[in-house]
Amino acid sequence: MSSLLEEKRVPKELLRLRVPIEKFHFTTTAELVSDNRLIGQERAAKAVSFGLSLDKKGYNIFVVGNPGSGRMTYAMRQIEARAKKSAAPDDWLYVHNFDNPSSPITVNMPAGQGKRFAQAIADVIEELKSTLSKAFEDSQYEDAKAQLVKEFQEQVNELMERLRGIAQQNGFVIKRTPQGFINIPLVKIEQDGKVVYREMQQEEFEALPEEEQRRLQEISEKISQHTLETLRRIRDLEKGLKDRIRDLERNISRNAISPFMSELKDKYARSEKLSKWLDSMEEDIIKNFNIFVAAARDENIEVDFGKYMVNVFVSNDPDKGAPVIRESNPTYYNLMGKVEYESRQGYLYTDFRKIVAGAIHRANGGYLVLEAEELLRQYLSYDALKRALKDEQLTIENLGEQWGFVPVSSLRPEPIPLNVKVVIVGTRYIYYLLSLYDKEFSELFKIKADFDIDMPRNEATEYDIAVFVAEYTQQEKLLPFSRESVGEVIEFASRLAEHQRRMTTQMNKITEVLVEATAWAKAEGKEVVEASHVRKAISEMRYRVSLIEDRLFMSLEEGILRVEVDGERVGQINGLTVIDMREHSFGHPVRITSNVYMGQEGVVNIEREVKLTGPIHNKGLLILSSYLGKKYAQDMPLTLSARIAFEQTYEEIEGDSASSTELYCLLSSLSGYPLKQGIAVTGSVDQFGNIQPIGGVNEKIEGFFRYCKFRGLTGKQGVMIPKQNLIHLMLDHEVLEAVESGKFNIWAIETVDEGLEILTGVPAGTPDESGKYPEDSVHGRAKAKLRFLMEEAAKLKKALQKDEKDGKESSSNDN
Repeated sequence: MSSLLEEKRVPKELLRLRVPIEKFHFTTTAELVSDNRLIGQERAAKAVSFGLSLDKKGYNIFVVGNPGSGRMTYAMRQIEARAKKSAAPDDWLYVHNFDNPSSPITVNMPAGQGKRFAQAIADVIEELKSTLSKAFEDSQYEDAKAQLVKEFQEQVNELMERLRGIAQQNGFVIKRTPQGFINIPLVKIEQDGKVVYREMQQEEFEALPEEEQRRLQEISEKISQHTLETLRRIRDLEKGLKDRIRDLERNISRNAISPFMSELKDKYARSEKLSKWLDSMEEDIIKNFNIFVAAARDENIEVDFGKYMVNVFVSNDPDKGAPVIRESNPTYYNLMGKVEYESRQGYLYTDFRKIVAGAIHRANGGYLVLEAEELLRQYLSYDALKRALKDEQLTIENLGEQWGFVPVSSLRPEPIPLNVKVVIVGTRYIYYLLSLYDKEFSELFKIKADFDIDMPRNEATEYDIAVFVAEYTQQEKLLPFSRESVGEVIEFASRLAEHQRRMTTQMNKITEVLVEATAWAKAEGKEVVEASHVRKAISEMRYRVSLIEDRLFMSLEEGILRVEVDGERVGQINGLTVIDMREHSFGHPVRITSNVYMGQEGVVNIEREVKLTGPIHNKGLLILSSYLGKKYAQDMPLTLSARIAFEQTYEEIEGDSASSTELYCLLSSLSGYPLKQGIAVTGSVDQFGNIQPIGGVNEKIEGFFRYCKFRGLTGKQGVMIPKQNLIHLMLDHEVLEAVESGKFNIWAIETVDEGLEILTGVPAGTPDESGKYPEDSVHGRAKAKLRFLMEEAAKLKKALQKDEKDGKESSSNDN
């Protein structure tokens, strides 16, 4: 069996793929120049580039990847590079709607002009105060107004004289009283030899005959009709006077403000919409010129000129290209904008100037970057984003209007056309959940940029890592790394990927090592980071998060948890488990035992019976029964009861990586051959006895090595792993040194038979042409034990049946 031990022993060279640093044509990373390339993510890079090049509805991008893979950094870098080459989109303004104040109007202008236009409007309004005030202080205005009033008075006097003449011709006089005009009859008398008229007194009127009274009354009514007609004409004249004065004031106002408005139109009114708004503004100023005059003449008067101002809703820099907005807190209002309110004497007040842009408005014409986790925490934001992308327009609505119990009157700003590229960054889990449960998601995010969890490791990518180290250290002002230390970083990247031919893409884990290795190098007063500093950084990082591992190892040291690493035992073996604490995973040996005895219950896992195993582990156990049936039950039935247990485990066990270990333990119990306790085993098995690969192989080996080292390395200890896991080995340097010095061993096997021979030192046994195994082989002894159990069970059954029959016959004879 010594030949098999040597044949299956893994040489040191295969336990950790070292970096051939002689291929690095640099001494330190200070000699390297960064090229800002994305390392190992060609698929994702092409997807991002393609998605950014498409300006079509629905071709938004969902960047898929794990945190730390560089997904956000790369996406932002590519977006910003493309945005700089793009033209800056228009500025967007909100202005007062003079026809419908509750519906503010949107106006777009070339990038950078919005703020200048708003300032120009504010300057014009300020200048118009003094300009209009001076215009109406001019004597021409007063003279023209006085002339209009004089003409009006002359026309009124003429009408009144005509009315008085009519009354006089009919023997009446018209007199004006606080109650209005009254008609009084005249009485002709002689006075000083002359005929004169006086007003008839009431007593005289009442003394007249009724017929005369009626006659005078009829004449008075006719005169009253003339009076009413005259008053109507006077009112028309008054209205005409007001209109003429208003026209005069409008003409004066128009003449005063026309130069200013013409200048604004010539300079800014590139669109018909803005030109019409300026016309409306001009008419409103002319209509309300008096407030400008009052404001100029009395500074203590509070006059609100807000409706003439401009709300620069979105302003873009024409020299900086398209906007790139990353919203890290996409609440509904942060994302979709809002209408703010101001409290005035207990009342809430708002106007178009209080319309506030959201991230999507600022990104309009450019790029909006969101994190999926943050966006989906705000479900209203996600729905609003989808609605905006579908409708291709932005409507500002406050949530209070949608969710309030009482309808609230508010502004209804005019929608803005939407043209934005949305990039969402999230995990695969979120991407597939959205794809499955949101039918609109795939229509709106047609580009998937998938960031892989690892990348190939070859000469080119190893050099890329070296360039990355150079870029990061130069950017963060860290010490340069020697090529040996770069090699350690690359090997650490492979360890994170758990593969010799691949490296992790979680660049944040690598940068942590770079920072801490620099700190240890500086602590030693070095100017270059060496390989020892990288190893020290990795060791210290692990130490900080390994408290649980150390506490568990303490239980092994103190013998609380029983694990044997020397000698031989029947029905007992050391299995290996991995405990994952998220930030730290470590291997832990566990003692597995089995017992076999007469019965028909088959193979029973004690943990399964008490529901401490998961479905995958249960599957592995059922495979053991299938293996035993194929191996030993071709010419006889299986008749046994077996119990397998993970000793001193009190938490749920999951995974099938211990299925081969359980099988070795069971076969040891059946055959009676003891197993070497210095060899720990991992690997799953199929129904035909082939060993299959498992996960966490590095942690498992190192966990058992640590315990063997504590108990004392004998040179006979080691770990038996599936051959397929050789490619995953990136063991710690301490393990490598122990293997090289012959103090520890790693064996890689392909079948259960190979494992049996290593563990027992006895041939597993190969059946002859008749299907019989050699008597002294493991399988031979195991089958013999099974046959013995079957035969003894048959004898016992026959004896019990005979006893039962004899009992019945005796009872019959007694009767």
